[in-house]
Amino acid sequence: MTIPCDILVFGGTGDLALHKLLPALYHLYREARLHNAVRIIALARRTLHRDDYLKLAERHCRVQIARDDFDEEVWRRFCARLDYFAMDAAQSADFGRLARYLGEPGGLSRIYYLATAPNLFVPIANHLRIAGLADPEARIVLEKPIGHSLESATAINQAIGAVFDESQVFRIDHYLGKETVQNLMALRFANALLEPVWRNGQVDHVQISVCETLGVENRGGYYDRAGATRDMLQNHLLQLLCLVAMEPPAQFEAEAVRDEKVKILRALKPITGQDVQDKTVRGQYSAGHIGGQEVPAYYFEKDVDNDSDTETFVAVQAQVDNWRWAGVPFYLRTGKRMARRSSQIVIQFKPVPHELFSGGQVNQLLIQLQPDERISLRMMTKSPGKGMRLEPVELNLNLAQVFGQTRRWEAYERLLLDVLEGDSTLFMRRDEVEAAWAWIDPILNGWEEHFQAPRPYHAGSNGPEQANSLLTRQGRHWYS
Repeated sequence: MTIPCDILVFGGTGDLALHKLLPALYHLYREARLHNAVRIIALARRTLHRDDYLKLAERHCRVQIARDDFDEEVWRRFCARLDYFAMDAAQSADFGRLARYLGEPGGLSRIYYLATAPNLFVPIANHLRIAGLADPEARIVLEKPIGHSLESATAINQAIGAVFDESQVFRIDHYLGKETVQNLMALRFANALLEPVWRNGQVDHVQISVCETLGVENRGGYYDRAGATRDMLQNHLLQLLCLVAMEPPAQFEAEAVRDEKVKILRALKPITGQDVQDKTVRGQYSAGHIGGQEVPAYYFEKDVDNDSDTETFVAVQAQVDNWRWAGVPFYLRTGKRMARRSSQIVIQFKPVPHELFSGGQVNQLLIQLQPDERISLRMMTKSPGKGMRLEPVELNLNLAQVFGQTRRWEAYERLLLDVLEGDSTLFMRRDEVEAAWAWIDPILNGWEEHFQAPRPYHAGSNGPEQANSLLTRQGRHWYS
């Protein structure tokens, strides 16, 4: 059982709180993972009576929580720990009211979850300090993105660091809470079979794809300022790249794991000058069809500028300049309004030195993160019958089948539990965030300098054709 604490969720009426955080906390409570003294306090500007907030929370949680998992009695007891406090996070005086409402800690730790726009991170931290709420036992959770550039990320980190010690700061990337992402570390570091071939001598290239069928939904205002590069590439995709490429840590603990990830980010070869045009592709979806329904072009989405040149797709050819990965390209891509929803990592091994049989080769390790969590090794084998005709087959590890039909933990459940337990292994350290921005900034600057506008692609397609040429000109292709 976790520590006794108050969990304060800033942005308590937002989508993240209602769709992810409250359902995750409900599941932790249902499984007796929360201390009996835990209080959950949602904070937002809306003037709501507590009963009205509980109704709002229940309406959203019933949609997000599977029917078989929603227990009426458990929900009633969970609500007894849930409260609402109306305040403006930008107003220092409201934090004085919050301090009086919370009272003396009385042995309780306080966890501040900032499910807000990034521009509120620093004001909230400063107001907490002024109100005497940033004690050494407190913890603060920051959602991505941390800033919009290296300069802004550094400024945020410095300001947060002036209030909270680094050990108190949890920078969350929910992809790291996914079961298959953590299985990637187990796959690599607990199986002697793979270690000898997990290097440039045997790996031809690596693909990391995060494709979505959704558009910007209700995040048009935020997304039009961020784009796919800041929203996805700088965090999710680079985190996956680190887990694929990192060296084995000396031990499985927070600082050792994060040390190895930072080494990979610092080993990424900068993409500057002409390389920005040769090794990156920006795209923006135009009108098209997904699932039989017509969807509008990006610039017709709610809260998006009609002449926006924000990218909704980005593909990059990256290079890790170290001993293990020298010469192995890492192809990263992410996009909205794509043909299908899929997050996957493909390790493409080199062909055998001498091809005895016709039929080609696959030799791929596929790590599927969503929608289905599975790991499969695609190999060539003889097809039954006369002759030596080869076909690819999969040695498939379907996690749902192997471990039965027990409910799968959502990423936020695991990460919230880690915060409660003070385990920062799956969270980004300050230097990790800044190293990622140091690699991303030259790409963003290069697009501006070379006036590289987003390439159009139809909603429901696999992205702009130029993204295919990143691979086809080297005799490769995206895994589909």
